[in-house]
Amino acid sequence: MLEKYKEDLIYCKIISDGSKTKIIMHFKELIKSRYAVRTYHENKVNPTLIKQVVNAGRLAPSAANRQPWKFIAVDDDEILNKIHAAYPREWFAKVPNLIIVYGNHEESWKRSFDGKDHCDIDTAIAIDHMTLAATELGLGTCWVCHFNPQLIQEVIQNEPYWEPMAILTIGYPVELKAPHKKRKTIEEVLSFNGW
Repeated sequence: MLEKYKEDLIYCKIISDGSKTKIIMHFKELIKSRYAVRTYHENKVNPTLIKQVVNAGRLAPSAANRQPWKFIAVDDDEILNKIHAAYPREWFAKVPNLIIVYGNHEESWKRSFDGKDHCDIDTAIAIDHMTLAATELGLGTCWVCHFNPQLIQEVIQNEPYWEPMAILTIGYPVELKAPHKKRKTIEEVLSFNGW
């Protein structure tokens, strides 16, 4: 079975104990292959895989280890349809699963010098861990921030102090290979010992 995917597995480590085979993607290739997926197959993602993805977010570092996050996985079609109204895009209306990432500004760490709230940073790190975990599992994700948070709150009925920070769409991508991504060069973004 793996022969079919041999070309894609060049940068992977394959571990087998005879009964099970596990494919582990090398980190460098993992970050290259992750991309914002906007076209998914219809089939739902197994809750076990959703748990694995969210667990990667749960294990993310946070300022002062406050972990000011909560994750709501949504696969119910009726709830999905209501949430789709918060970001009315054709592709978004077709996603089979999504994870709403909440942050709690009451729980998050604040920098003492200027009061800088790290809730956004902490949840962003968790989301990034989740996108990479999903990619390793053969799933696609898209990190959505442009949505109506009030509508999300009305649908999910979250507790006070919890803000919907982002929506992570998740599913089986139609296109397996990442499109070419234009990125700045290392020289454009890195300096040593000064600006």
